[in-house]
Amino acid sequence: METINQTQLRSDNQLLVLTHLSQLLTYITGFGGLIVPLVIWLTQKDKVQGMDAHGKAIVNFQLTILLLSILSIPAILLLGLGILALVFIGIVAFVLPIINAIKVNKGEAPSYFMTIRFIS
Repeated sequence: METINQTQLRSDNQLLVLTHLSQLLTYITGFGGLIVPLVIWLTQKDKVQGMDAHGKAIVNFQLTILLLSILSIPAILLLGLGILALVFIGIVAFVLPIINAIKVNKGEAPSYFMTIRFIS
């Protein structure tokens, strides 16, 4: 008879909230907003319930923000539209992690709008 080793996933909303809020490290270190959530997701996705979905959403959001920021830089030459885009991206990248951290604390699913699905 073969036994299957099934690991129990623990529910840890505080870690999920911390993962969403760790995106704000971009405003402090300049690069931690992608690296820290990526490390938390990769190390905890098999241990924490819901971490896989939240981690994918966060990494997809951060990669989308990075891509849009890079594309906005040449647009600065087009009547300054890139500056407006960078300001909008900065506001969205600051507000959405906070909103989603509050949602996660309430037990709701994350929702990052207009995110490119690099990881599905």
